[in-house]
Amino acid sequence: MIVLLNIETATKNCSVSLSVDGTQVGVREIAEEHFSHAEKLHVFIEELLKENGFSMKDLAAIAVSQGPGSYTGLRIGVSSVKGLCYGLSIPMIALDTLQILAKQLTVESGWIIPMIDARRMEVFCAVFSHDGSPVKAIEAKVIDEASFSELEGDMPVYFIGDGAMKCATVLKAANFHFCDTIVYPSAKEMIGLSYQKYLDQDFVDVAYFEPYYLKDFVLPVKKQK
Repeated sequence: MIVLLNIETATKNCSVSLSVDGTQVGVREIAEEHFSHAEKLHVFIEELLKENGFSMKDLAAIAVSQGPGSYTGLRIGVSSVKGLCYGLSIPMIALDTLQILAKQLTVESGWIIPMIDARRMEVFCAVFSHDGSPVKAIEAKVIDEASFSELEGDMPVYFIGDGAMKCATVLKAANFHFCDTIVYPSAKEMIGLSYQKYLDQDFVDVAYFEPYYLKDFVLPVKKQK
């Protein structure tokens, strides 16, 4: 029996899921305007384990969403998972946040473009085929009228994520489709990915692993009067 804990904190959604042999047995998540990850994360973990009759010692590994995303959210999630994996002497699994987000869409053809809001008209994004295969690497992209023009045509293109809705007013191609609600990455979509990585023994080094911030953090500086 392979019991895995999955943790997603890269955006406003603080999300935790528990799986057994690749099947979901429980989820806890909450998306709030003001980050509550630090106070909610370990509570969610304890609740999920207790409700399903498990303890920390039953975990075979822990998976974490590695980014890109919020600096604060990623630091909380990754540092928590590193501490737990080190203390329990179990492997750590890292998953791409945009791949997790893309898995929320099931389509028969075309491309899926998950987007995480990076403020103003910038987003973190990537391009996946309808079957989940990566087509274009993760990037920080400033959106304008010419963005993704190479995908204009007959094949449908689906945009998803909290960065997608603000782009709907700019990207006007007839084959571009936007989710009409804000969607965040969730630990629910981590379950299949983390289980496969566990079977493949695809782990990261607990001591040296760092979140994938994509952009350097810049501390705001107050203007001198």
